Amino acid sequence: MRVSELVERSGLPLATIKYYLREGVLMSGEPTSATQSSYGPEHLRRLALIKALAGAGLPIHKIRAIIRLTVEPVDGLYETLGRAVATLPPYPDDAADAEAREYPRARRLLERLGQVYDPAFPAVGQLERALKAVEDVGIPMTDERIDAYGSHIMGIAEVDLALMPVGSTQAAVEYAVLGTAIYEPVIAAMRRLAHQDIASRSFPPAGIAPPSAQDPREETR
Repeated sequence: MRVSELVERSGLPLATIKYYLREGVLMSGEPTSATQSSYGPEHLRRLALIKALAGAGLPIHKIRAIIRLTVEPVDGLYETLGRAVATLPPYPDDAADAEAREYPRARRLLERLGQVYDPAFPAVGQLERALKAVEDVGIPMTDERIDAYGSHIMGIAEVDLALMPVGSTQAAVEYAVLGTAIYEPVIAAMRRLAHQDIASRSFPPAGIAPPSAQDPREETR
């Protein structure tokens, strides 16, 4: 396809596509003349990936790092996925992480849950900073919260990994990065809506009759 069709089918302006070509995140097309190139389905797929990552707030150098991992993965899928997840926000504060070193809060939480503790994995530092933040505002992660959150989050993670395509490193990296970047807002929104649902039954707004206490799923049983 010509670049005009690429613009139409991708939904991206020509200037944006040219920018991605200059930045090296979109591969060049096949030259058909001195001034024209031909593009294929792989360009549409790459643009969809870039568009999703940019929409999740990733700067161009982070997008470039992810693209590089899909094209030139490091040894081992575990290590490749770890590096890919490291490109996602929140980004580390190097000075604070240097002070944390062994991430005591994160280590305690993971050991309580019986999960692997690998301080080199980027999410461990992210967890340490998040745990410190909730402590600072006076709502620390109690053992009750750790056990409840850990159980349900493990269930989500098991579904995510069971659905991951593992036949291709490129597909696995794309799935892991997009699944994290795109689905975390879904999980946050669903949690807030669950809070709303419980609150509407426990603390109904004035003048509004509370929903039936019966679980509507019971009616179908």
